[in-house]
Amino acid sequence: MAESTLGARVAELRRRRGLSQKELGAAIRRSESWVSQVERDVLPVERLSVLQRLADVLGVAVRDLRPEAAEPMAADRGDGHRAGSAVFDKLRLLLTGHPALEQLLGDEADRESADELPALQERVDLAWQLAHESRLVEVGSSLLELIPDLEHAARSTSVKRPEVLTLLSRAYQVAATAFTRQEEVDAAWVAADRALTAAEESGDALSVVAGTYRMAQAFLRLQRLEQAQQAARVSVTALAPQVLDNELVRPEVLSLYGSLQLMLAVIAATDGNRTAARTGLAAARRAAERLGEGRNDFDTEFGPTSVAVHAVAVAVELGDAGEALDTAGTVDASVLSPERQARFLVDVARAHAQRRQAAEALEALLNAERLAPELVHHDHRSREVVRDLLQFAGRRPADELRELAARAAVTP
Repeated sequence: MAESTLGARVAELRRRRGLSQKELGAAIRRSESWVSQVERDVLPVERLSVLQRLADVLGVAVRDLRPEAAEPMAADRGDGHRAGSAVFDKLRLLLTGHPALEQLLGDEADRESADELPALQERVDLAWQLAHESRLVEVGSSLLELIPDLEHAARSTSVKRPEVLTLLSRAYQVAATAFTRQEEVDAAWVAADRALTAAEESGDALSVVAGTYRMAQAFLRLQRLEQAQQAARVSVTALAPQVLDNELVRPEVLSLYGSLQLMLAVIAATDGNRTAARTGLAAARRAAERLGEGRNDFDTEFGPTSVAVHAVAVAVELGDAGEALDTAGTVDASVLSPERQARFLVDVARAHAQRRQAAEALEALLNAERLAPELVHHDHRSREVVRDLLQFAGRRPADELRELAARAAVTP
């Protein structure tokens, strides 16, 4: 089997164990159609957690399914080519240790904040704007000064402490988001925890929920699905009494509740739990319908369009490429941020790749790149699609694909 494809290996090992495609799918919480697509090499399997589940059920090691997956998949992340790695190294160091120990010990004079509250608010808003545009290197650069300034302001008598703590929580949340998108999920975890602490000290309960949402994002990227689900589920349960059977619920509560339901849907889809994924989408859709419009409370970008683009992502995760593309055809994502539009297009590209529609997948990726180059060049999902397209093309890839692969530092 050494020279065979992944699909051929899965099919042969399944038959050796006397399993049908339906039985194998049930064992790994995927559909019979998903198994069929994998065995025909229509659907690539790149996620290490899914490969591990397959290997466990088939009674082999991961390297027996995909030899190259036996090593850590750092190459898929493009670490050696990632722009701004020095910035994020500095930001990681900033999170190490106490942020204002000299001030607490009294070894540093109680400095007046260089910025008043409105200026600090403006700087935090700018950091989030950069994140929504997927300009992550600029986000990291801005936080190197913003976080220390907020930490000192939170201990100063010249500004209102609860308001500054709320801003500090938002700053740590954007740091968590940036680290997560950079695949630096351990640092994202630390930043999300700092966000939760600042939010709780501020007395703003909804900021605590928002911090938990960022924590769940980090756990999801770490493939710690149980912890991601727990983080999101606890907040959903806490918000439910304010949302269900309450016509006067505040819009920002609905936004957070709906965003967390979308998070639960994606977690379930990643885990192959089709029923739970549909349940999360349905709950989010009801919340979005009650809002009636897109909002950006706590920088979550929640609304009807957000639910639709997440429905595409969930369908792709579940291997339902046709459903994903049908849903995508009804979505006008132009109302979303460049980052969210680009992620939507990456999911469209993934769906086309699952159906071996190479030209359509490449077009979606190039459109995503125009909106958010950093995302397309460094996100592991977009890089997987580029790698698949190179493999589909064989020895003579189109110039546009070859050039995209070079920009993303992807090799077949």
